[in-house]
This record gives sequence, C-alpha cells and structure tokens, in this order.
Amino acid sequence: MSELVTALQRLRLTHATAALPKLLEGAHREEWGCEEFLKRLVETELFGREQQKIERRIKAAHFPGLKTLEEFDFTFQTSIKKQVVLHLAHLDFVREHSNVILVGPPGTGKTHLSIALGLKACQAGYRVWFVTAVQLVTQLLEAQREDRLGLFLHRLKRCDVVLIDEIGYIPFDQRAANLFFQVISSRYETGTLILNSNRAFGGWGDIFAGDPVVAAAMIDRLVHHAEILNLKGASYRLRGKENISPHPKLKT
Repeated sequence: MSELVTALQRLRLTHATAALPKLLEGAHREEWGCEEFLKRLVETELFGREQQKIERRIKAAHFPGLKTLEEFDFTFQTSIKKQVVLHLAHLDFVREHSNVILVGPPGTGKTHLSIALGLKACQAGYRVWFVTAVQLVTQLLEAQREDRLGLFLHRLKRCDVVLIDEIGYIPFDQRAANLFFQVISSRYETGTLILNSNRAFGGWGDIFAGDPVVAAAMIDRLVHHAEILNLKGASYRLRGKENISPHPKLKT
C-alpha cells in the first residue's frame, strides 16, 4: 500500500492518491478485477484534473458571484421563455461566435442569466472574462495611455466569451466610445460577447458620447449574429417590498 501511494505521488497523480483507500475498499467489497480497479483509478485522476481546470477557468473569469440557471426564478421573470435560455445553455452561440444581448431594467435578471451562461461556458472548456462596461473602458484607456492597446485587444481575443455588464448606467465620452467600438469590432464573427444593458438600442447614442453613428456601427455588428433577450417587469431584488415608500419620513 505504501509503495503504491509513493508511486502515485511520484507520478503526481494526486487525485488517484487521495481516492486510493476508498477505491481499494470498493475493490475488495465488490471483487473488482485488476482491469476494473485500474479503470476506476485512472477515471478518478482524469475527473479530478478536469475539475481543477474548470475551477481555474471560473477563477480567471472574475465573476462577481456564481449564479446558475437552476437558481433562476422563471416564475417571477415571465417575459422570457425558459426554453430559449435552456437552448442557449447548449452553447451553440459560443461555437458559432454569436452574441447574446440582454436588455431590461435593473433587477430583472440580466446579470444572473449572463453569469449562468458564462459558468456553463467555463464548465465546457471555454475561456470567459466578466467585466463591467466602466471597468472595461478604464482598462482600455489605461492601455491606450501606456501604448499597449494592441496587446490588450490581442489578449482579449484569446477569450472565447467576453461578458460585459452594466452598459448604460454611465455615459462615455468620445474617446471611450471609440475604444469600446474597437472591442466590438475586433470580436465580430471571431468571438462571443454577452452584453447586459438597461437601455434599449434606441438609447445607445446617449450612452456613447451622444454619437448615433458610433452606436449604430456597434449595434450593426452586435445584432448580425445574436440572440436578444428583452427582460421586463419589476426588480427581483425588490420583490415583497412594493409598498415601501421610496422617501421614508425621518423620525424626529
């Protein structure tokens, strides 16, 4: 036993080493043959390594929190069809370098759904990056200032899925809008974008420097190959609090 453990450790089969006592117990109890025992030992190691890879991809994605489709309340958010979202979870849109665009008021589930799809992509072996629109623009401006914008965009292309959250909460000036457009343009038909916006496309000109031309160019590239989900209704975070006054009186 000790020699086997030592050999597995020297081969750096850490998952097989950890599972060895339990596997030996099962082998004795169920009378596995040598082939069955070896098969299960190798499968345990492969499964453990794959789980580690998934965990690394999830960590590298920088999700603000982990959300799953199983946790999403489709009975509260009825403006989208559950079947459509479950179809997206098959990730055909990632393989086809298409986009998913979620539009709707705050609290309607855009970020939850996009993270859940991003998590599915990580589990399927894709490289994902979550970033807010403000964070992305800040990094773009910094890269441009330090004369490494080309390198930044090149590294961005290595991500299979770029998930941009909170588009529309803060407007951008002309320089920021142009840089944002470069991201959209560089991924057109080569990589997947998942975008969350609280503003319909008609309001994107106001978001991006009040320039309808830049906004139209972005939208044209985004929607050419895209699934657009329009989420409606009240905020899920405020459920059960509809009667609370937005301007409570101060006690004196």
